[in-house]
Amino acid sequence: MKVRTRSTAIIGTIGLVASLALTTASADERAAPRTAPKIALTTVATATNPIAGAAGPGGKLWIAERAGKVRILGDQGLGSPVLDISAETTTDGERGLLGIAFDQRFAFFYISYTDLEGTSTVDEFAVRNGRIQPQTRRTVITQTQPYANHNGGDIKIGPDGYLYIALGDGGSGGDPHGNGQNLDTLLGKLLRIDPRGGKPYAIPSDNPFVDVPNARDEIWAYGLRNPWRFSFDAGKGDLWLGDVGQNDWEEIDWAPADSDGGQNYGWGQMEGTHPFRGGTEPANHVPPVHEYDRTNWGCSVTGGFVYRGKAIPALRGQYVYSDYCDGTVRSLRIRDGEVTGTTDLGVNGGEVISFAQAGNGELYVLAIGGSVFRIDPA
Repeated sequence: MKVRTRSTAIIGTIGLVASLALTTASADERAAPRTAPKIALTTVATATNPIAGAAGPGGKLWIAERAGKVRILGDQGLGSPVLDISAETTTDGERGLLGIAFDQRFAFFYISYTDLEGTSTVDEFAVRNGRIQPQTRRTVITQTQPYANHNGGDIKIGPDGYLYIALGDGGSGGDPHGNGQNLDTLLGKLLRIDPRGGKPYAIPSDNPFVDVPNARDEIWAYGLRNPWRFSFDAGKGDLWLGDVGQNDWEEIDWAPADSDGGQNYGWGQMEGTHPFRGGTEPANHVPPVHEYDRTNWGCSVTGGFVYRGKAIPALRGQYVYSDYCDGTVRSLRIRDGEVTGTTDLGVNGGEVISFAQAGNGELYVLAIGGSVFRIDPA
């Protein structure tokens, strides 16, 4: 999103123009171009269900395990847990410790998890000298979940310094409660809050639905089914979001760094660019920049990052992603905000559940079975 100070309002219209270029994966697009980056997956650690990662103090990568532990990646693999909330969460359904993030100064650490009752919860800890201060823990925001799936749970600090939180539509199947299009609930949304601006948090004054009747002020974007993983381009600030589909289509959504928010990504009227169960496309629908169907491969998109590291020059500027059921690591080539094609990068990480970006821009692949890979040049 746009880099802004907390006192600067952004003037503009809500939503994106409908001229985003959509790419649909085809056999020709999946074929790697002659200049395709050559990469390898190097195992750097093993863990118990590694599920999320975040760049921490001193350039170290922090890794979260689904059952509730957080460890720091070092030269000899993962160290002893620096945080353990195993007694406070459950791996029932799609629950667990689902996301971690640091603020820009590494002064605060945030965890996103479902508690023992299944409530989505984001807690904050102060960090001193690179260490979590357990006594400072406080709850920032909670959201009741009606079902044990589609919890979302990813969290990121945006280029603007605010905390973004992805929540699924509440679960079951087909969005039975209509949460995706309902602005009066936080479910099926991407939220944007200021965790340090109030108790327990503040609403940025330029959020798109502030003072809009029957709409929650926390909402940044809506129409999402299960936005499992999202990220900000460390080079440009653009938002990239992988939204898991229902039965047929997986989608990747995008918003430019200067967006004012308010995007409607269509669920549960749309699944990608396709009407869902006879739904009508909303007039303000922002289509995905990329979608792929499940008839050829995959079942659950795992959103990643735009590569901004130095180890693989040919990959720089490309969006790297995968699919939980397929495991092939792929990339989207981008030009002037448009996706121009896809590349099969020729490696498979197994059940790829997440990506992590280190402080130096290098990318890591997390497989729920236990492997933590670094993407290296081949």
